[in-house]
Amino acid sequence: MIGVIVNTFTVLLGSAVGLLFKKSIPEKISNGIMTAIGLCTLYIGIDGALAGSNTIVLIVSMVLGTACGTLLDIDGALTRVGERVSGKLSKGGKNVSVTEGFTTGCLVFCIGAMTIVGSLNSGLFGDHKLIYTKSVLDLISSCMFAGSLGIGVMFSAAFVFVFQGALVLLSGLLQNVLTDQAMVNELCCAGSVMIIGLGLNLVGVSRFKIANMLPALVFVPFVYMAAGLLPI
Repeated sequence: MIGVIVNTFTVLLGSAVGLLFKKSIPEKISNGIMTAIGLCTLYIGIDGALAGSNTIVLIVSMVLGTACGTLLDIDGALTRVGERVSGKLSKGGKNVSVTEGFTTGCLVFCIGAMTIVGSLNSGLFGDHKLIYTKSVLDLISSCMFAGSLGIGVMFSAAFVFVFQGALVLLSGLLQNVLTDQAMVNELCCAGSVMIIGLGLNLVGVSRFKIANMLPALVFVPFVYMAAGLLPI
């Protein structure tokens, strides 16, 4: 779990730095930075999505996962958490918005190839190098996001700890399945498709409820095995 702890700390540190300099950044520049980050997010998503090679696994996993996520209303749950925190911080009379920064941070820092592969390497082999690399990138990203979206980004560090920690712990239980590289590639592909959707949200093109798609990551291994691609 050392890699997860380091990653959580870098999100907290980057967010703190971003909030410290938030007031000194003009809104015009802040909006421009958010657009640039959104475009970079799109590139990261497209690059990661190319790792997959079986479109059927992706489609079935995304359909099943999105159906479950919508029924569970994961996006709504994250929004309510953000609104609850916003309410508590606003009690002093100052209006504090947490929701957008919180939900964006949760998704940016927790889905994608580096999160999945890094957490699996950490749990299966004790190799934290990729998570450390991701931590450096998250340090910079959280600084930029916090400067634009506010303190909600800092609170997303808790979700980073829980989500990535769960991946690390579960990797030990699913060791025989998760050592198949082709299956891991499909996981990365599904996560990267969500990253593309998030990038579109950040540049203002869409308002996809990406959080509702997260269960697709759970379905990928099972759909992959059901497709007969993994000998069991």
